[in-house]
Amino acid sequence: MTATATDPAAEPETTFAERYRAIAARDARFDGQFFTAVRSTGIYCRPSCPARTPKPENVTFYLTSAAAHEAGYRACKRCLPEAAPGTPAWNLRRDLAGRAMRLVADGVVDREGVEGLAARLGYTPRHVHRLLVAELGAGPLALARAQRAQTARALLVGTDLRLSDVAFAAGFGSIRQFNDTVAEVFSTTPGELRARRRGAAPARAPHAGEGAVRLELALPVREPFDARGTLTFLAARAVDGVERADLDGPVLRYARTLALPHGPGAVEVAVGPSGGGTGRVALRLEVAALADVPVAVARVRRLLDLDADPATVDTALSADPALAPLVAATPGVRVPGTVDPHETVVRAIVGQQISVAAARTHLSRLAAAAGTPFASGIAGLARLFPTAAQVAGDGGTHLRLPARTRQAVVDVARALADGDLAVDVGDDPETQRAALVARPGIGPWTAAYVAMRVTGDPDAWLDGDVALLAGARGLGLVTGEAAKGAQHRALAERSATWAPWRSYAAMHLWRAAAATTTPAGLHPRPAPRTGGTRS
Repeated sequence: MTATATDPAAEPETTFAERYRAIAARDARFDGQFFTAVRSTGIYCRPSCPARTPKPENVTFYLTSAAAHEAGYRACKRCLPEAAPGTPAWNLRRDLAGRAMRLVADGVVDREGVEGLAARLGYTPRHVHRLLVAELGAGPLALARAQRAQTARALLVGTDLRLSDVAFAAGFGSIRQFNDTVAEVFSTTPGELRARRRGAAPARAPHAGEGAVRLELALPVREPFDARGTLTFLAARAVDGVERADLDGPVLRYARTLALPHGPGAVEVAVGPSGGGTGRVALRLEVAALADVPVAVARVRRLLDLDADPATVDTALSADPALAPLVAATPGVRVPGTVDPHETVVRAIVGQQISVAAARTHLSRLAAAAGTPFASGIAGLARLFPTAAQVAGDGGTHLRLPARTRQAVVDVARALADGDLAVDVGDDPETQRAALVARPGIGPWTAAYVAMRVTGDPDAWLDGDVALLAGARGLGLVTGEAAKGAQHRALAERSATWAPWRSYAAMHLWRAAAATTTPAGLHPRPAPRTGGTRS
């Protein structure tokens, strides 16, 4: 038995069999990773759909909901496949399709069109369209349309925004386009979709024209989710006025400002007393324009790594006896991403050779001097992180760092602002690393750290990191008797067995190191100085 996952590419027999077993078991771990289309009903579902399992001969699997739409299928009204977490493969895949999907999720097609997407990827629009159809079963316009449908569904069932405001918040160009898409994808009207929402009615949100738009949404996440560890990582690096965290109460909270396409905004995420287990993360959102809602949501998902596949990662890392106890103690570890690639580059360079606490002090001083003030309705937030142009304009005046580091920060910020250096979520990780290392003042460690957080590279390894080494020593992975260089080489060799999940292994080792030196949190230590940069 074979079936087509994307037309016209045929799916291997083994993949079909594995996916059919998943839907027969109604395995929620695969929700969002593929979609099940049933020819006899004309609908597509998530793998965990409670409906009766269809016969194999009636089943076609698709990698994206857009491919199912293009093939003429409609979303299941029972399992709501559009409400599933995103696909983890887009970070794991380093090919053009994976890079394109990261950019589509960030709203590039809606803002810049297919031409803008193709320019960022370095190919012609025709080639990008042809490849995405071959690999994913849908072109960039169809993929962006599916994303708009997903956003619309979330807003219809999760807020009381007026239907017209939902249309524009989801990125549709007109009310008619919104109505037609909802009817085609969900086989119902927007009003009927809202009427069927489950549970209590959500709090009313203001519509456009009343100032800043504020609303609350629930973001789906695959369990297990190490919410405390993820938010602790961000809290340790929180820049004053730009970010705020409260991890002491029964509800864990983290908030920050965002520079969005249509103006400044702010977000606050909250996770309940258990630190997870609900399959949802509460999001409080504040934006200047409704059109920024899907962009803000996508960036928060990347920041918290909500689309990761924790079951696969944990199973792979548990195969190493040294890591197995760490995974058992803290399942569902995430690799925090970024809401702004340029910001992450600046943070990484400032943090070279110094502690996390010291870097936070320097960055807070820089933000206070150069960041744009922003009167957020979320307490504790007062400004945006400085843009690359603002950092370059500051000239390193407010960074009390060695002259060489200050110059590296200024030079890289100016290159980012001028477009001489491009760092984006759609980059190929290896190409991005090479571009960064080629610049004075940036070493391999920093480039790998940027790739880990900006592109979501699950297999980045920060060779030379002393905190990784400390965590590895505590686990007996390396011995303290050998020279430091030999220890780093031995750890790098051992890390090869953790591929393609070395970024997640690093998070476990950082936690292990932090447990012996700090009360809580994930505090990677600065790597040794090599040629003026982290090695």
